[in-house]
Amino acid sequence: MRTGLIFGIIKFMKSVRVNRFAEKKIKQGISLLDGADFQGLNLNNQLVDLVSEQGNFLGTAYLSKQNKGVGWFLGPSHLKLDTSFFEGLLAKAKSKRQAYQESQTTTAYRIFNQDGDGFGGFSIDLYNEFAVFSWYNDYVYSIKEVILSAFRLVYPEIVGAYEKIRFKGLDRESAHLFGQEAPETFTILENGVAYQVFLNDGLMTGIFLDQHEVRGSLVDGLAAGKSLLNMFSYTAAFSVAAAMGGASQTVSVDLAKRSRELSEAHFLANGLSMEPHKLVVMDVFAYFKYAKRHGLSFDVIVLDPPSFARNKKQTFSVAKDYHKLLAQSLEILSPGGIIIASTNASNVSPGRFKKEIEKGLAGIRYDILASHRLPSDFVYNKNYESSNYLKVFTIQVQK
Repeated sequence: MRTGLIFGIIKFMKSVRVNRFAEKKIKQGISLLDGADFQGLNLNNQLVDLVSEQGNFLGTAYLSKQNKGVGWFLGPSHLKLDTSFFEGLLAKAKSKRQAYQESQTTTAYRIFNQDGDGFGGFSIDLYNEFAVFSWYNDYVYSIKEVILSAFRLVYPEIVGAYEKIRFKGLDRESAHLFGQEAPETFTILENGVAYQVFLNDGLMTGIFLDQHEVRGSLVDGLAAGKSLLNMFSYTAAFSVAAAMGGASQTVSVDLAKRSRELSEAHFLANGLSMEPHKLVVMDVFAYFKYAKRHGLSFDVIVLDPPSFARNKKQTFSVAKDYHKLLAQSLEILSPGGIIIASTNASNVSPGRFKKEIEKGLAGIRYDILASHRLPSDFVYNKNYESSNYLKVFTIQVQK
């Protein structure tokens, strides 16, 4: 049994013997520890040595339950999680994103992405000169001061930071961490388009950064001169990108009442008139019926639902119900129209998602104009397909 020094406190490193299934995954490069392989384990929120059934040392991990998994494998050697360790990880991650740092048209992107950058359990996003840390479990939250010390060494240019608590147990979701406080709202740039964001109001910030390449295709004119319907629109970022790329009109539909105010802020930040851009607070399935009843049609339809959603009338799951969105979209899609089919469901493989798309199109001919996975700032673990969770197909329907 060895010891590790964290915050000047000596902690005895316990050894955890893993079964052959867990050992195989670790040797395949999968960092997330599956709860099915660690049943009956009483240890939680601590650094441990993992050993095989034969007692051979496999590497260092930490155990801490989160939304997915019970901990993370960190590497095949004995590790000391001190400032120097995290400084090295963060510096390496920073070097991978040199192109983003030099960009004059994009000022918000991911600068550290969990196990893709060498340490599962936290991520960091940049919004101009402010950083937003997301903590996904108790253990990584407990060592956050070490991570923050290393971060300030690697990113001296960051003027302030916030945190998002993405695990259960604390009485808050968001808080200021250090440095200057950001304005309540301010604008960032993405592909030359302005978006209004907020850093200390719940878990959201006003934009999903992982979709910036898809929005870039709209800025570049995918919907130029066309009408666009944006379903599950949140703050209408797709619609704003389309408008900046020359779309003639957009309709953004979301059930959340606050979506109208937040969406309008994006349009106004770019000096766009709201006259050709409608914001509708309505259930998307109800809007499909409304549009069909009123003879509405659209040249481009964006479908980017949450992985799972529930309202008073029904539940929606990407894995089971995405085809229904496609089928209803066809009824209001203009001839030769385009559908941007997107999901961030990590439990749905690209192949399974394609089958949902084909089921919804029901034999109708289509061409895939483009496909997108996670952008390069969202570095993922190439040994673990589920970590590359984003799947987007831009489809032109031949009808």
